[in-house]
Amino acid sequence: MSTDNELPLGKKIADGLQEFTDALKSGKPVSEQLTCRKVELRLETADYDSELVKETRGFLGVSQAIFAQFIGVSTSAVRNWEQGLEGPSKVACRFMDEIRREPDRWRKRLLESAHPKTVAE
Repeated sequence: MSTDNELPLGKKIADGLQEFTDALKSGKPVSEQLTCRKVELRLETADYDSELVKETRGFLGVSQAIFAQFIGVSTSAVRNWEQGLEGPSKVACRFMDEIRREPDRWRKRLLESAHPKTVAE
């Protein structure tokens, strides 16, 4: 007899979905039939001043324009952040936090996204 750890992933997923479906069909509260957990994420962002933004961009080793494109903002936004004229949004701060946590992962992702630019004649 195989244990749950020996089952193929697809079978585990199918079994779990069937168990959930059965619980829903029973009419009883799902929380009384299955293990339910509530979680809270604590994702406070760093306070990004101009130096921290520059340092974070430096982790990737790219220009302001490439960094801006990568995180989904304008080049002028990155320039303003690095000059201390304005601060990044919470979303941009979260992305930069992730870059700082795993710079190798994000450098790899950046390289995977890079394609030669064709020159218009």
